[in-house]
Amino acid sequence: MDAFHFFLLCIASFRLTRLLVYDRITSFLRAPFHDEFEQDGEAYIVIKGTGIRKWIGELLSCHWCTGVWCAAALYVGVIYVPHVIMPVVWILAIAGCAALIEIVVQQWSK
Repeated sequence: MDAFHFFLLCIASFRLTRLLVYDRITSFLRAPFHDEFEQDGEAYIVIKGTGIRKWIGELLSCHWCTGVWCAAALYVGVIYVPHVIMPVVWILAIAGCAALIEIVVQQWSK
């Protein structure tokens, strides 16, 4: 794997992780595993259940943990089914770069 594809996978993994852990659009995936609520402007979660349900809830509440699994899944996909995964990697990488650019623009515009 060359440096460019490594960079693509890094940015795609970043975006996929944020999508799963933080974005509202995927809250339905997290809902069976934890409750999300706000108090005094702060967001909190309570992990549901025990066993595998609790494990998945903890995984989906930790961007570090989820990031490892996202990176592994993307890498394995690129190795074994690149024709399927590479378009997904490209889309996630483009969205990830756009998110990083938005953060920079927001900081400059303050």
